Amino acid sequence: MNCPYCTYEDTAVLESRGLPEEGGIRRRRECKKCGKRFTTHEVVVKLDLKVVKKGGRVEQYNREKLLKGVSKACYKRRVDPAEIEALVDEIETKLYNRKTIEIRSTEIGKMVLNRLKKVDELAFMRFASVYMDFEDANDFRNFIGCDLKS
Repeated sequence: MNCPYCTYEDTAVLESRGLPEEGGIRRRRECKKCGKRFTTHEVVVKLDLKVVKKGGRVEQYNREKLLKGVSKACYKRRVDPAEIEALVDEIETKLYNRKTIEIRSTEIGKMVLNRLKKVDELAFMRFASVYMDFEDANDFRNFIGCDLKS
């Protein structure tokens, strides 16, 4: 770590403390050349996930977009917001534990459907109606009869 005052590259760590809200570490440092002290905040940088859309376009993974979609499906249902967060956390953990950084949007959709089915049936059907892009009521009826696999 370079000193921000004299740019000398050798500094000593005087104290380290966890940052629970950021999931990182705060370090108090001292430059071995000029003796000035400074603080650094270190956080783990997660993988740069990419989502491959149905049409082949690739975009950056966006947690807020996933959270918004699940929240809309659960609108006016008796689903605790903490339960929605936990559902998204679970899916995100699975995404980050994959061997590749690219994932198809259809795979994410299936993960959401499988979890929503256990949380709230109506929310599951709402999400499915948007995600599956049904043409008519018969498509919806056929879908409800099928079994999903993640």
